[in-house]
Amino acid sequence: MSPNQIGVAKLLCLLTMILAILDSNIVSAAIVPIVRDLDPVHGLGHVTWLVAGFTLAATVMLPLYGRLCDIFGAKRVLVGALSVFLAGSALCGAAATMTELIAFRVVQGLGAGGLMSVTMVVMAQLAGPGKGKGPGALGGLMAGFGMALGPLVGGLFADNGNWRWIFYLNLPLGAVIVAGLLWAVRIPAHTTRAAIDLIGAALVAGFTGALLLTCEWGGTQYAWGSPTILSLITAAVVLLALFVWRQAVADEPILPLSLFSVPVLRQGFAIQALVGAVMGGAMIDLMLYLQTARGIGATDAGTYLAFMAGGLMVSGLAGGKFDWSTRTALLTGTALLTAALTALACTGEHTSLWLIRGELVLLGLGFGQLLGKLITAVQGAAPRHQLGVATTGIRFFQSLGTAVGAAASGTLLNGYFESTAPSVSMTRITGLTGTAHEHAMSAFVSGTGLVFLAAAALSAVALLLSARLREPVAPTVAEPNGELALAR
Repeated sequence: MSPNQIGVAKLLCLLTMILAILDSNIVSAAIVPIVRDLDPVHGLGHVTWLVAGFTLAATVMLPLYGRLCDIFGAKRVLVGALSVFLAGSALCGAAATMTELIAFRVVQGLGAGGLMSVTMVVMAQLAGPGKGKGPGALGGLMAGFGMALGPLVGGLFADNGNWRWIFYLNLPLGAVIVAGLLWAVRIPAHTTRAAIDLIGAALVAGFTGALLLTCEWGGTQYAWGSPTILSLITAAVVLLALFVWRQAVADEPILPLSLFSVPVLRQGFAIQALVGAVMGGAMIDLMLYLQTARGIGATDAGTYLAFMAGGLMVSGLAGGKFDWSTRTALLTGTALLTAALTALACTGEHTSLWLIRGELVLLGLGFGQLLGKLITAVQGAAPRHQLGVATTGIRFFQSLGTAVGAAASGTLLNGYFESTAPSVSMTRITGLTGTAHEHAMSAFVSGTGLVFLAAAALSAVALLLSARLREPVAPTVAEPNGELALAR
């Protein structure tokens, strides 16, 4: 590749990351006008599936995308994922009912599952083994950018235009990216073809779906002890056991168990899952605290994320400027994360809102270090012929951790509140007066503090794992079947 092609390729990767992160943050700001337009009577009852359907489809596809990268090459897979994503975006923009929109969001999610993760594989292959800082340093910067800009763009279109342009906006940008990828990117692709473990893909899809639905429905639409939830939990356990067995006996597994024999990969997956659980629970807890305990509206509460986004962007810029070792960056990130969550656990009913904003900046600084260096560490330690599945694997564990963390935080908060104020519904706290309000609010704030404290404990476990992590060394394992050829 010429220097011009490399520069264009890196720019296209950045645009793809922006497209992926914006889309995951942009829809939430336009939910009200979407419901008002498509189904003003019953639409609110289906709103959660606009996000859940997208997330479920994207997460289910992650292991398969990794395997496809290692078989067909990351360029071809990224173009395919973008094409599916753009088709889903066009269909979403043309949806005439809520049912159609939810179905088309699933199609969009099938493509979106490959955007961020496969782009990371492309960037790693552009850098080459052992060269540069890899794509990870940009993770915090792009995540902060998307977190800050996504809701703003969504709100602008929802309030001043047509919500359908939230989806149509993807089409010209995506078309430019696809055309640029076809022209500029020349990265290795295997000259041989291997079978795809479709049975394994089906098992991991079933396990992921059962787990995510358990986390989505448990304690909200269905009680944790209900037959529906117990059936989903049983299905998840059985499918996970079958998936592990399948990966042990399959000739071409989609998530090779050999990856877990590499200490850096094993610990990296565990740290990413823990960080996902921490952030999934902490963000929901924070929004509940701001809206219930401080009386801040949903839109204004969302602006507090801009402070965390600022920390993420600063961390991303610092990661690109300072050549910290992987272990140092992970220790710093998990330590800052633990400190911020511990501080948030001490939040009371009258804690300064500016102090909370400062704690969110600290949270973003820590999270940004982890977003970047974890991916770099995993890519540096993975065998080159398994780079795709290792990269999508860390994203897969993050998604699972986020879902479990969000569900666990809600269960912990509800359980504590019900045991402390059993005669009061948490949704009716703001309507209470006098002593009843004081008692219920005290129980609620203590419950949110307990959730933050549990998140800090998980972050401390991630800190301990980071302390044990050794610097990844580029593997010397030979590629199977020999040579690589340029993807055309």
